[in-house]
Amino acid sequence: MRNIAVTIHIVEDDPGVSDSLMVLLSNMGHDTIAYPDAESFFRNAPPSSGDTIIVDLLLPGISGVGVIRWLQELKTPPRIVAITGQPQGAIENQLRGLSVPDVVRKPLNETSIARLV
Repeated sequence: MRNIAVTIHIVEDDPGVSDSLMVLLSNMGHDTIAYPDAESFFRNAPPSSGDTIIVDLLLPGISGVGVIRWLQELKTPPRIVAITGQPQGAIENQLRGLSVPDVVRKPLNETSIARLV
């Protein structure tokens, strides 16, 4: 577990999940920024290598896998955490060929998230 505050970018299309993550992570002392889709995330400056990105694998438009692929191609990629409610086989198929990020299954809970940041 990291002991320092980091900026956490949340790329999640479900406002309830996004808001819950923002509250939880803010209460843990982290700066949070939420994006409803990959396109809005890409419109901003790339994250720094010290940031953490939490990305839903099933996003409308550009998928979470597309976000992960883009992040992993950065010169100094940030920490990546994928979130999903999909079965394990679907997760493995989507992430095939990528450096597998940390994956947290939905429904999310405080313990699973706190362990990753």
